[in-house]
Amino acid sequence: MKMAMKLTALATLAMLSAVSGARADCLADIKKAGVITAGNGLLGTKPFVWKNEDGTYGGMEWEIFQEIGKRIGVPKQDYVVTEWTSLIPGLKVGRWDIILSGMAVTQERMQGAGISFSNPYFLLYDYVIVTKDSPIKTFDDLKGKTLASTLGTLDSLNAHVLVDAGKAGKVLDFNDFGAPFSALRNGQADAVVMDQATLLAQQEQLGDLRALGDPIYYTSKPEWAEAEAKAPYILGGTAVGVRKECPELLAAINEALASMEADGTRKAILSKYGVWAAHQEKTMK
Repeated sequence: MKMAMKLTALATLAMLSAVSGARADCLADIKKAGVITAGNGLLGTKPFVWKNEDGTYGGMEWEIFQEIGKRIGVPKQDYVVTEWTSLIPGLKVGRWDIILSGMAVTQERMQGAGISFSNPYFLLYDYVIVTKDSPIKTFDDLKGKTLASTLGTLDSLNAHVLVDAGKAGKVLDFNDFGAPFSALRNGQADAVVMDQATLLAQQEQLGDLRALGDPIYYTSKPEWAEAEAKAPYILGGTAVGVRKECPELLAAINEALASMEADGTRKAILSKYGVWAAHQEKTMK
C-alpha cells in the first residue's frame, strides 16, 4: 500500500514537473527554434497585413510583429495563414505560437475560450459602410436591410445588436474580411459593419465607399458585461493571443509592447499606415 502511495506521489510530482517545465519552455523553445509563428486570418487586409509580389509581408501588424520578435530575442517571424474561426483552436493545439491578427481582447475569449492576451496595441471601432451611390443615407434607412460582417468578431456583434434593436433586417457573417465588401458590391448585402482600419483600406483600393453616421464603439454581450466592466483594457483593443500555458512568453510580449510605447515605435507604425488618432493614446482604462 505504501509502495503504491509512493509511486502515485512520484507520478503526481513528475506530472507537475512536466507541466511546470512546459510552462517554462514556451519562450525558450521559440528562441531555440529561432522563429515565432503567428496565426493570421487577415492576410491581404490593409492596413493590417498583406503579402507583396516578392513574397515579403507588409502592413502595420507585420511591423509590430517584427518589433515584438526583435525585442523578445527571436530573429525570425512568420505567419501561418488560416480562417478567422480557426485562430483560437489552432493556437490551443500549438499550430502557431501566438495570434497576431487584429483580434480584440475580450473576456469571452479569455475565460470562455481559455487563452491569454497581451495589452492592446491598437484600438478599433466600427462604422456602418455603404457604397457611395447607395440610397441608404441615415441609420433609419437600414430598417429591413441586410448587413454583412465577419464571423466571430466584435464587428459582427455590433451588426447583430443593430438587428436585435430592430434597426436592420439580418446579418450575413463571412469567414474573412474581404467577403463582406464583395457582398456589398454585388448586391448580396446592403451595408457592411466593419472597423475603421479595414474601411480605410477598402477606400484606398476602390474609393467607392462611405461611412454612415458616427462611429459605433464596441459593446460586450450581455452575459459578459460585468466581466468586461472589470477588465483593465478598453473594449475594442486588439492584442496578441497566447496560450495560457505560456505566461513567460506573454510577459515578454508585454515588455516588448511597453518598450514600443515608451520609445514611440507603436505611434510611428500606426501613423505610417494612417490609423493613428488621439484615441489611440490610451488602450487601457
